[in-house]
Order: sequence, then structure tokens, then C-alpha cells
Amino acid sequence: MENHRNWAGNYRYSATELYVPEQLEQVKEKVASSSRVKVLGSRHSFNGIADTDACHISLEKLNRVIELDRVNYRVTVEGGIRYGELGRFLHEQGYALHNLASLPHISVAGAIATATHGSGDRNGNLATAVHALELVKADGETVVFSRDQQDGSFEGAVVGIGALGVVTRLTLNVVPTFHISQTLYEHLPLEKLQAHFDDIYSSAYSVSLFTDWKDETINQVWLKQAAERQNDIFAEPEFYGAKQAADKLHPVPGVNPENCSEQMGVPGPWCDRLPHFRMEFTPSAGEELQSEYFVARKDAYEALLAIDSIRDHIAPHLLISEIRTIAADDFWMSPNYKQASAGFHFTWKPDWEAVRKVLPLIEEKLAPFQARPHWGKLFTMQPELVQSRYEKLPEFRELIRRCDPHGKFGNEFLEKYIY
Repeated sequence: MENHRNWAGNYRYSATELYVPEQLEQVKEKVASSSRVKVLGSRHSFNGIADTDACHISLEKLNRVIELDRVNYRVTVEGGIRYGELGRFLHEQGYALHNLASLPHISVAGAIATATHGSGDRNGNLATAVHALELVKADGETVVFSRDQQDGSFEGAVVGIGALGVVTRLTLNVVPTFHISQTLYEHLPLEKLQAHFDDIYSSAYSVSLFTDWKDETINQVWLKQAAERQNDIFAEPEFYGAKQAADKLHPVPGVNPENCSEQMGVPGPWCDRLPHFRMEFTPSAGEELQSEYFVARKDAYEALLAIDSIRDHIAPHLLISEIRTIAADDFWMSPNYKQASAGFHFTWKPDWEAVRKVLPLIEEKLAPFQARPHWGKLFTMQPELVQSRYEKLPEFRELIRRCDPHGKFGNEFLEKYIY
């Protein structure tokens, strides 16, 4: 298929067919009649996790809100809906999700399947909002996994990394809507993190630190403060030695901040401030690569120093790096399973040959911290090392056998890292 690529343009899919159903029955029929099939989300993965050599199913037309349960604070949606669209619907109805990722353009089902996350000490990744999910198994029949079940399969199914079936419907827990005021600071001395890491990351609802690893300074601090009402939140002119930004900023130095969410302490709905970027701007394609590694929250500062020790290898190939914190969860294949985590995200220049040489250096430095890579991004860790980080992998394999006994949803990525 011509130009069948991912969002960034760095990965070309091998699918021979792209099927775009409009109803659940069409999904079930297609899955049942196919020998190999895979779901294609918003194409924001940077590796082959969503690839197939046969049929790609896109849920882009299965993107409706099914029900808003005001009694139990839950919303049920089809798998193809994007966070930006769902967020605006919920806010207009007086509700919110607890967390969002950097981009509002990504699909709900795809983001949850890979444990995509935002930031915040007390904020679990996007999958932690799931109360129930419905998926189409290899035989074309549907199965529902719910928090109400007691057999543990729910914890295995939510972060399913595409191995169990086609997630067609999700029920998410919601909270009352709220507002966020976003303030940026520049030039935080790296040394401040030694004594104040916990203070810095607990200082706001969501905290992100951006660095290009060129020196002993964090370029930018993004503080997202929660407010019950749409009122101004007073921002101190200085934050642990960093100065409040005088103008709007893009995380990547020198890039126009027009497509970034509102800053300068101007409050607005959670759905417009928790993402770093605005829904109105479609992210450009083919301009970056991404990697990310998770370590235990308690090891965050030591891991940061380990990465900083090879900054001369990193900086020449980097656009920007982001450091975030994520609360622990109970999902078997989540990088945040049973541990509060810190995520070290790298947005690279689009030169895979150069990046491929740098990643093993980072992975070696993070090895003492048992780092787990983001499922949807680029890494070079050996499969047995990745597998050793997931104690529930044997149970997950058994769950795969229940839903897909003949590997219909399999591909090279799953064969390498899971099967």
C-alpha cells in the first residue's frame, strides 16, 4: 500500500489491506474471516507494534460517545475516538478525565493499549481510567473485561499492546471538570533536583521538565496547576532558581510556540491545558523519532545523573527530552506496574542510524535501575531483558492464548518481545 506509514513517517507498514468499518458487526465479520489482522490507531507508535503483513483495521469511524453515566461517573466510548474530541465533550457536560498525554490527537484505545501517560505524582497513566473494555477476539466474538471481575484478567487485558484483539468499546471513569493554569520557568539548575526532586514534582497537578542535555541545566519547567474555578492562580517569579518565562515557549528551543497549549498562567479547561499541544494543530509528520524509558520513582535522580554522564553522546542527535512522573498501577504489561515511575522521554532528530547507536548507551546507563521501555517507541534492548522486567508475562501469554490461540493478532514485534 502506497504511503502507508506512521505519524512520524519513520515506519512503513507492511499491510496489504486497510479496512475501515463503520459498525461493530463489520469488525467481527472481518476478524473472523481473516487469517492475520491488526488494529491501526492514530499511528503514533514509532516501531512495528501495530504492523501486520495482512489486513489493517482502522477504527476511525467508530468514534462515538455511547453513554455518559452521571450516577457512576463513567463515560462509554467507541475505541476510535480521540482524546481531544472526548475531552471537549466531557468538559461541556461538566466532567473530566484525570489525565491526558502531550498530544490530544491520539486515539483512546491505542493510547491505553500501550500505557501512554501524562505527568503528575498522583496521576496514573491513561489506562488507569478504564473501568471496562470490550474487544473482538480472534473468533470474531466479543468479550468484556471489567474491574468488577475478580479473576485478574481485567488487569491483564487493559494494557494489551494489541495482542488480545480489537478493542471496540471502553468505559472510563471520570471526575468533575476542572481548570488548569499553566506557568513555565526557564533554566532550572540540575543540582536543585538532588535535594528538591520530590518538592519540584509535587508542586503542581502536572509537572514536566524539558532538557536538551547540553549542560547542567533544565531548559524549561512546565507547571500545570489545578483550580476549582476559572480564576487566576498566583505564580511565583522564581521556582528553585528558575525564572518565570516572559513569553510563550515551545519545548524545542527556537520553535514557534503557536501550536502549544495556552501558557502565561491563563487558566482554561483541563482538556485544553493538560496536553502540551493544541487539538487545532495537526502534528507535523516526518520530523522526529521518539524513545522513552521508565525507572522506579525512587531512582529518578540517580537515573537522571546516569543519563547526564553521557550527554555529549545524546545532545547532538536530540531535539528535546522530557522528564515526567507517573503513579503506579496494577496492569500486568504496564511499565508502571506496581511502581511509581519516572519517565525519561527523548525526541530525536530524524536520523535513525545515529539514534540507533545512542540508544544502547542510554540503556546501559539505565540497566542498574531495571528500566522498562515504552512499548510504542524506539529501543534496542534485548527481548529477554525486556521480558524479565514483567513478572506477569506468563499470565499475559495465557490470556493471549484464551483470546487469540493461533496468533491472528500477532506480528514480528509481539513474536520478538512477548511470545
